[in-house]
Amino acid sequence: MIRVLVADDQQLVRMGLRMLFEQSPDIELSGEAPGGAEAVRLAAGLAPDVILMDLRMPGTDGITATRRILADRPGARIVALTTFDDDEHLYPALAAGACGFLVKDTPPGEILDAVRRAARGEAPFSRDALARLVDRAVRAPVSSGPASSPPLAGVTGREREVLGLIGAGLSNKEIADRLHLGVTTVKTHVASLMAKTGRSNRIRLAILAVHSGVVPD
Repeated sequence: MIRVLVADDQQLVRMGLRMLFEQSPDIELSGEAPGGAEAVRLAAGLAPDVILMDLRMPGTDGITATRRILADRPGARIVALTTFDDDEHLYPALAAGACGFLVKDTPPGEILDAVRRAARGEAPFSRDALARLVDRAVRAPVSSGPASSPPLAGVTGREREVLGLIGAGLSNKEIADRLHLGVTTVKTHVASLMAKTGRSNRIRLAILAVHSGVVPD
């Protein structure tokens, strides 16, 4: 059973997620928080497997709450809840340690899948949110720091294929189907990519894929 904590100041959002999880045999709503401070308190007491965190809440916002929870429980899996027009909070949430992003109007089935993926250690995200993150990264000026090794140095041909499909927004299962691989093999490639490129999560890999020009048309 996957235990989920929902933090959102909108009662209707919490109610909708509660009803959704009640219909799922493998997901249990362990707590609800109307604000960031309550989310921090409940996360410490309940130790949920996954936390769905609204980014814009009065008082302690979701980014601050994410940072505080991860300072106490570095392994916590926090998926940020965002609205379609909330670009300004995406990068701060990523920097705070969110493992994924969901747009609030994501279809119910995709929300359930995202919770399961987060619990498995993956980085779920709405493709709209990923596209906006990548777009901002591509438009950001590239720093002219000291020369370093090419970001894809040591990356194999198969890993480049996997990286490109991550940049296209595909999940591990979708990549496995596309490349006729096992899901475990894809996970191994993703872990290897993180180690070789120094990118700490899937979203940073997606941004790297776009910057490196390996995303398929």
